[in-house]
Amino acid sequence: MAAIWGGFLLCIAFAAAPSAFAVLERAQAGALVGRLFALEAQVALATALLLILMERRMARDTGSKNLSAEFFLPAGALFCTVAGYYALHPMMEAAKAGQGSWSFMTLHAFSFAFFGLKTLAVLALAWRTSNNSKV
Repeated sequence: MAAIWGGFLLCIAFAAAPSAFAVLERAQAGALVGRLFALEAQVALATALLLILMERRMARDTGSKNLSAEFFLPAGALFCTVAGYYALHPMMEAAKAGQGSWSFMTLHAFSFAFFGLKTLAVLALAWRTSNNSKV
């Protein structure tokens, strides 16, 4: 599941968003990419929560009380989604309208950083789970 999520994130970051800005006018591309990130945020919430619940269930079934990387990586991705999309997106919209104390580009940089961290966390989780399945 983490591998599919990671592929989805990479597809948005390296294919969909750059392609939209390459072929559409800036405003249209921004609207399309904004919609993609809204969809991705919803997928991220559901997937992260599901992975966290699955990890806790497996830990309970094995008798482990310790929190593992398989818990913290999707939890970190969940945090990055909430902070990077649900907290910053309304601030970015306000900055576009000339409101707020931070510029759109500053907020965009923070949002970009959160998306990058989330992608790294999800890819690390996919790598860890693929290595664990071989054992």
